[in-house]
Amino acid sequence: MISPHARVATAVLPVALAMAARIIWGPNKLTKTLLSMCTIWFVVNVVVAPYSEGMQQDIMMLRAKFH
Repeated sequence: MISPHARVATAVLPVALAMAARIIWGPNKLTKTLLSMCTIWFVVNVVVAPYSEGMQQDIMMLRAKFH
């Protein structure tokens, strides 16, 4: 079980590092590929996260608080 902050970090950190690499080394084939792969990683994490068992429980608890 990982914390919500760790989940966000695992989604955002690779994209941030890829963007930093692109700024440092410029737009070459490696940095373009790295940024594309990290963007796909981010999208998959954002799209799939709500369907994980832990996230479903968190959503249900949040709904119960507002009802």
